[in-house]
Amino acid sequence: MTAQDYVDFARRFVGAIQAGDTATVRDCYAPDAKIWHNNDGVEQTVDQNMKVLDWFIRALPDRNYRVQRVEALPDGFVQQHVLEATLPDGEKWAMDACVVVRMKDGKITRLDEYIDSAKSAALRKFGR
Repeated sequence: MTAQDYVDFARRFVGAIQAGDTATVRDCYAPDAKIWHNNDGVEQTVDQNMKVLDWFIRALPDRNYRVQRVEALPDGFVQQHVLEATLPDGEKWAMDACVVVRMKDGKITRLDEYIDSAKSAALRKFGR
């Protein structure tokens, strides 16, 4: 893949999450991909991550990814963004995040997500 291919893939991947298109999101992952989060140190499988994503889509239907930067890497991309949404209780919410994505054969093999743990804690009262 070229640098532009990685950037285009990043846009398609985040666009699918924002749109709630879980079939496209799942298709972006290699079957044995690993997804890791800095706030809990847990490495998830694709199936585990998709369960969280299903909840996330239901809980935050107006989510918006304000992408601040996407840079191609030799084997993937890094993206900085602000996730904005309205929480189920009506409160406006925003969280800074960064993902480092490794890819092989056009699929994500590893996604490391760095999020603001204080901001993500606000989601716990809604079931996550």
